[in-house]
Amino acid sequence: MAHGAEVYTVGHEGREVFWNAPFPSEIILYIFAGIAIAISVYGFYRRWKMWRAIGLPENRADRPWERIKSLLLNSVLQIKTFKEAYPGIMHGLIFFGFFVLIWGAAFDATHFHLPFLVPFFPGTFYLWFSFTLEVFGLAVLAGVVLAVWRRYIQKPERLEYRGKPDTLADDAIILLLIGGIIITGFLLEALRLHVNVNEDGYTWGAWSFVGYALSKTLVGVSYNTTEIIHKWTWWIHAFIAFGFIAYIPYSKLIHMVLAPANQYMRSLKPAGYLEPIADFENAESFGVGQLEDFTWKQIFNSDACLKCGRCQDVCPAYLSGKPLSPKKLHQDIKEYWLERAPVVIAAKSAANEGEEPVIPEPEKVMVGEVIALDELWACTNCMACMEVCPVFNEHVPMIVGMRQYKVLMEADFSPELQLTYRNMENNSNPWGIGAHLRSDWAPELGVKTLAEDPDVEYLYYVGCSGSFDDRGKKVAVAFAKILKEAGVSFGILGEEEGCCGDSAMRGGNEYLSQTLMQMNIDVMNKYGVKKIICTCPHGYNTLKKDYPHFGGNYEVYHHTEILADLIAQGKIKLKKPVEGLFTYHDSCFLGRYNNIYKQPREILAAVPGMKLSEMASNHEKSFCCGAGGARMWMEEDIGERINDMRTDQAIEIKADTIAVGCPFCLTMMEDGIKDREKEEMMTALDIAEIVWNAMGMEETEKPEETPGEEAQA
Repeated sequence: MAHGAEVYTVGHEGREVFWNAPFPSEIILYIFAGIAIAISVYGFYRRWKMWRAIGLPENRADRPWERIKSLLLNSVLQIKTFKEAYPGIMHGLIFFGFFVLIWGAAFDATHFHLPFLVPFFPGTFYLWFSFTLEVFGLAVLAGVVLAVWRRYIQKPERLEYRGKPDTLADDAIILLLIGGIIITGFLLEALRLHVNVNEDGYTWGAWSFVGYALSKTLVGVSYNTTEIIHKWTWWIHAFIAFGFIAYIPYSKLIHMVLAPANQYMRSLKPAGYLEPIADFENAESFGVGQLEDFTWKQIFNSDACLKCGRCQDVCPAYLSGKPLSPKKLHQDIKEYWLERAPVVIAAKSAANEGEEPVIPEPEKVMVGEVIALDELWACTNCMACMEVCPVFNEHVPMIVGMRQYKVLMEADFSPELQLTYRNMENNSNPWGIGAHLRSDWAPELGVKTLAEDPDVEYLYYVGCSGSFDDRGKKVAVAFAKILKEAGVSFGILGEEEGCCGDSAMRGGNEYLSQTLMQMNIDVMNKYGVKKIICTCPHGYNTLKKDYPHFGGNYEVYHHTEILADLIAQGKIKLKKPVEGLFTYHDSCFLGRYNNIYKQPREILAAVPGMKLSEMASNHEKSFCCGAGGARMWMEEDIGERINDMRTDQAIEIKADTIAVGCPFCLTMMEDGIKDREKEEMMTALDIAEIVWNAMGMEETEKPEETPGEEAQA
């Protein structure tokens, strides 16, 4: 046996650890490994100081078992990453392959040096161990090839962001380091096996099949030459690995730590949750006017952003030509934080113990310079960005926080919203129509108010659209007729009902929204309301998730949930066939916010003759109508209209009818149909209207026109 290695016989297959690396190579290796680790630890220490420097306190350590489950699913199993095939497979190959190789290499290098480990490395275990590392090494190499192809050949737009090219250098260094580790590892194996198999008589080299195949190319190379090349390659391999370790906290590789941390600290609040502003009377400022007004977790979101661009790829504002890119928003905040944090750290370090540090005023205005106003107001709050983000970043609450500052502190917002908010303040609805007209559609149907009969099971919260908009009234009438036909015990608030407050809240006017909510809660609690039905997903979401903050605790249902249940129980019969091809548009506030995808489709499937086809974007990937986040009340004068883009998807599948479950969506889809001049061949209907017609009753009569007919859209 050459080289002083242990002689292995059949049944004791294995190899010498640190083959061809005589003393003191091993000691030198560990010294440099320690240096690389020290450099990496220092980088993380610097980052840790920056994370602690800026940001309001926020608890993200509650419910640890749920967080551990999230970590296992999304960090270890990569569930969310795999939701997109190409990037998911690419990242999975590198992640799983590298994970196995790191632990395999650590075990390989330390096994014979740790006395508490049982020496089972030789033999059958070694053969499978070696084979496994070969497979996962190839997986990493395949992932690197896919990454190079995607990053430098395909060059998808989402890996850049408009007007601000992303750097390619960092990606190149990372891919070179990873690829270099794998390639030199296989070369080392080939060089070793060339000697082991041919000179030392090993018979199990084929289990290391990649290195074994490469070793066959070394025919004719002397063993002495092979050993010299092996030594140089061994050190090259080691220093590439050390470079990788040292580079982690100074590059995108830091996501190896930040992504799992962010996944663990994800919000466990209900989808779309917004933290209400507390103590309006004593607070000195509202919303986010500077970086320091974000919570530490919101700033950490921006640092954890992978720049993968998935959020940008699904953002309706970005795709329609607006300035907003959710990815760019996080990156701009991160860049500003990287500038600002060292200034804050230096000021705190300079302060004497017990003294308040004197922190210089920011050189940039957060809202207006770091984040442009057109970006801020382009967001529809559709939450598509948060749905696809693999590290669970929370874009929408950050945007709403900045809107709050502009509205509450500077009164700087669009004229359309100024009118909308004034109407809400004066008459508790966006159109400013008198409250006495809220229930003018109801008496002829025999629908009573709670003031007339409070002893009902459900409150039907009609909402502003169902009360004042002519098109919305038709939905309210159809749904009320269905409830009466099914014998459901319900009533309405009539002129005592007020705006739910959703548009005010998501438009940044938190003070107004809390006022509107409290007025509704006082009325509802006065009548002892327990269960509420909404035909508007915005009201449904707000009553369900935001009202409990202020003492409004109710069972809240969307009308599609009620209709699906009534059909399932046989309380309403659908007997009149429908004609034409239908498609269903998922409302963001019904789908992504509340996971209601099944019931609307179950209802439509129960309609006789129903032909239903999905648009290209559906379920959790649905494309926004453009009306959320108070955009319903603002002009869309930059880029293409979002509702027109969504209508185009219905036109592509040749749908005759777009079914919706939201009055905002209904308005936007009808406007899209008009914009595309398809009124003669296409229509939009609420699911309640479809059900009422399918029950074989008379068509819903068009209500008399009111000022709501000229509603802003």
